[in-house]
Amino acid sequence: MVKYRRRLEIIADILNAAKNGAKKTRIMYVANLSYELLEKYLAEVVNIGFMRLNNDGYEITEKGRLFLERYEQFSSKYLGLQREMENMMFEREVLERMCEAAGDAGPRLSFRRAKAR
Repeated sequence: MVKYRRRLEIIADILNAAKNGAKKTRIMYVANLSYELLEKYLAEVVNIGFMRLNNDGYEITEKGRLFLERYEQFSSKYLGLQREMENMMFEREVLERMCEAAGDAGPRLSFRRAKAR
């Protein structure tokens, strides 16, 4: 199954790749991007001030470091919530199966009144 990344995740991957400075090729491989996507996102992160181009390649700015810090906090919380949701869905499935099993265990209850003899 292919996992598609969202925009914020791609930006964070690019910033992580360039934390200590990096050239395009290194960023492309570390962030696992095609050349076309690399070009698109590099232009974006430079334009918004998360990275800058210097003589040695690309480097992350203070604004980029702040974004990355906040993204990592967000990502950690988000993954925790996702795990919690998966656990809740599992528990729901267990409860559903318990109800199905209980229904097959014996005669069904009837709430009709018994006829007087």
